[in-house]
Amino acid sequence: MIVLFLTGIYMVVEFSVGLWANSLALIADAGHMLIDVGAIGLALFAAWFSTQTASPQKTYGYQRMEILAAFINGIFLALVAIYVIVEAVQRFNDPPDVKGGALMWVATGGLLINLVSAGILFTAGQSNINIRGALMHVISDSIGSLGAILAGFFILYFGFNKADPIFSIVIAVLVLINAWKLILEAMNVLLEACPVHLNVADIRSALTDLHEIRAVHDLHVWTITSGKDALSVHIVVDDIIHYTPDLVVKIQQILKERFNLTHLTIQLETPDFVEDDIHF
Repeated sequence: MIVLFLTGIYMVVEFSVGLWANSLALIADAGHMLIDVGAIGLALFAAWFSTQTASPQKTYGYQRMEILAAFINGIFLALVAIYVIVEAVQRFNDPPDVKGGALMWVATGGLLINLVSAGILFTAGQSNINIRGALMHVISDSIGSLGAILAGFFILYFGFNKADPIFSIVIAVLVLINAWKLILEAMNVLLEACPVHLNVADIRSALTDLHEIRAVHDLHVWTITSGKDALSVHIVVDDIIHYTPDLVVKIQQILKERFNLTHLTIQLETPDFVEDDIHF
């Protein structure tokens, strides 16, 4: 909420001065801040909504709302970056006069606001993709403010008006790269891909190393939401003697201690158990 307030106030300042100074870099940074306001507001709403209780229809509750918010934020980041690139290319051949001093000092204020905001979001953003999406907006906006400062410097001291569209393009490319990474990460969760920090082959090997286990199939690992991974697996035991809760406890301990997996579904089977399902 603090970041939302700071960003919203300075967005108005940057946009107003950008119009007065005729600076695309500053207007682009203000536009990016507008997206930040929406992104942080969306992240805040998703964080609240994801805590709502589960229902018979939504057995996981609304925990994926945070992932959806991160995905939408990534899309918005990419669209803003593309718009700035198109606008900068159009300005490149005929750059307008820009008030470099106003551009430089207002962008400096924007950079300070973004650094404070990034500091607030940084710790929580390490373990939560939704907050990391908001943090990425703020960081990319910091890069935008830095680019606007440099553009203002070159315009003010060297009269190089093309610095405005040049730095706008550089900023937009960096934003586009970060947006793509965020979109891919959110898509991996939505498609229930294996979390990047886990390796299915390693998990399978750790299970089959137990002498009681003959085979492992239908092994699936996915992310429910940030910091909450899940696993389901079918275990074929060597014989009926090993078909015990003690083996399940042993499997749980291995998955927790070696892979930090605690949300588990483990099905024990004997070799004569027949399934119509395709095994993976």
